[in-house]
Amino acid sequence: MSDTVFSKILSGEIPIDFLHEDAMCVAFNDISPQAPTHILVIPRHAYRNVAEASEKDPALVGHLMAVCSKLARKHRLENGFRIVTNQGDEGGQSVDHLHFHLLGGRAMQWPPG
Repeated sequence: MSDTVFSKILSGEIPIDFLHEDAMCVAFNDISPQAPTHILVIPRHAYRNVAEASEKDPALVGHLMAVCSKLARKHRLENGFRIVTNQGDEGGQSVDHLHFHLLGGRAMQWPPG
């Protein structure tokens, strides 16, 4: 596994409270939230981005989306939410480990950035 903040979370080197945990992924609150609800959902396997994961393990990508939806229901985001993944420098990716941002609890703007 690459040496990222997410690999350190997955190994237990950085302790964190999981909001969701299963054999394929974990979810936890973002330490720099951009909305009242800002949860990160990351796979246990260190795919670099959604393109790589989609090619090698499309079922995992579907599972991550399903976990985001489950967490949205659990956190009562019935008025709406946004799921975001960034890829590459121009896409705003800051950690080379696939992750989804679940954002909610406020109105989202468009375009996003």
